[in-house]
Amino acid sequence: MPIKKSSPRKRSRPASGKKKIATPRPGPAAPWILHRSQGLQLLQLAPFRKLPWLVQGFSTRAGGVSTLDGNKVLNLSFMDWDTRENVMKNRKLLQSAAGASDLNLIPLKQIHSDVIHTVSSSSTEPRNGDASVTNQPGILLAVQTADCVPILLVDPKKRALAAIHAGWRGTLARIAQKAVGRLQMEFGSKPGDLLAALGPSIGPCCYEVGAELVTKFTVQFADGDDYFDEARSGEEPNPLQWLNMAPPGHQPPPKNVHLDLRKANRSQLIAAGLQPKNIFVSDLCTACRTDLLFSYRREGPQSGRLLSIIGIANSD
Repeated sequence: MPIKKSSPRKRSRPASGKKKIATPRPGPAAPWILHRSQGLQLLQLAPFRKLPWLVQGFSTRAGGVSTLDGNKVLNLSFMDWDTRENVMKNRKLLQSAAGASDLNLIPLKQIHSDVIHTVSSSSTEPRNGDASVTNQPGILLAVQTADCVPILLVDPKKRALAAIHAGWRGTLARIAQKAVGRLQMEFGSKPGDLLAALGPSIGPCCYEVGAELVTKFTVQFADGDDYFDEARSGEEPNPLQWLNMAPPGHQPPPKNVHLDLRKANRSQLIAAGLQPKNIFVSDLCTACRTDLLFSYRREGPQSGRLLSIIGIANSD
């Protein structure tokens, strides 16, 4: 099909002395809310806000005391470009903005695994793993991300919680599904009662991965093909090599594909017994929205880290 050339657009010159005003980027779609407090912007889920005993939220980039590219940002992980003092101050700012200053923040030492910890008041030291669960007040579970999928689970009846970090390795290992199982085992939660919030992560628009991951996912999941824009493993026969007579070893590498981590984790939660109507997925892409979020894929080692938090408020 021939490409139609659009007519050249006339550029309007701004009036002298007037500054050009940037077009504001769209905010989150309902039922997500951008809660502004103490100079920070905290992404929260409206159904979670209906639970008065629940403290929750997904951090964003703005505010904080860290300096990145000449701007003040809310970096919440210990990075080479930032100081430990700044990170600790940022974490206190986040807790204050979320109304969780009196809760004990328990982040994980994440290792891209399916390791899940049960956290109690007597086990508050950070441990290696990628998910944690609790039913005790005063504990603030947390996971760090800068593209991976942060998942917060809530059982409104049993008052039990989970915080999950799901990169492609954790997703492949079914960490979200296993976290639901841990809530069942530890606290008697029923999957049908659970609410799930999948926070900002890299979208399928930007998450390019090697074609070999198609095979890894389709072996593990019946609907694995649906997680990719093209379900190719890179091992399919290439008819071009017979046409160009290129010798073995001289073929171009297989084309990369785009992976939808959100869809993969949502599918896992449904398979674990959650009701689709109780699963809420943010459509904010970290790589597209570096004005609001951090993205390692887009920014590299100079990116900061977001923190997703959930806890049970201390009783009065």
